[in-house]
Amino acid sequence: MKLHLRPCTITDLEVLVNLGRRTFIEAFEKDNKPEDFKIYLDSAFGEETLRKELQDINSVYYFIYLDSSLVGYIKLNENEAQSDIKDINSIELERIYVLAEFQGRGIGEWILQQVISIAKVKNRSYVWLGVWEHNPKAIKFYQRLGFYKFGSHPYFIGSDEQTDWLMRLDI
Repeated sequence: MKLHLRPCTITDLEVLVNLGRRTFIEAFEKDNKPEDFKIYLDSAFGEETLRKELQDINSVYYFIYLDSSLVGYIKLNENEAQSDIKDINSIELERIYVLAEFQGRGIGEWILQQVISIAKVKNRSYVWLGVWEHNPKAIKFYQRLGFYKFGSHPYFIGSDEQTDWLMRLDI
């Protein structure tokens, strides 16, 4: 099993839209109201939104490959692109998604090791992320890898206000 990252470019837009929508649906559709979920999905994973994000110098999307199979993606934010903290000493892991059929193979842990390596190369002191308070599997995963809760913030799926825990890993 050989895993590797590849930075996304604007030429990857269509694949990113489809992968983003698919993984978000797999992860959260069952837990949200259909009308709110559709509004969020169309906004957050629309071509125009993702095109802007791909062109932002402070955001980077990476595809994750297992051998030659695309299995997931991540989005890292720095500086003003960070959703909350905007600390020049940190990197936000805004999105980390692995297709359902590839989960449970250690890919998520490998991805986080890569994110930590990227943060170290950039001389950042911590990585942080937001995770839905009703996602105990993800929270436990992050805690096992050394992340700890340091706050929370509202997160909207359509008009439904939810709460994300803010978690960080000091490097």
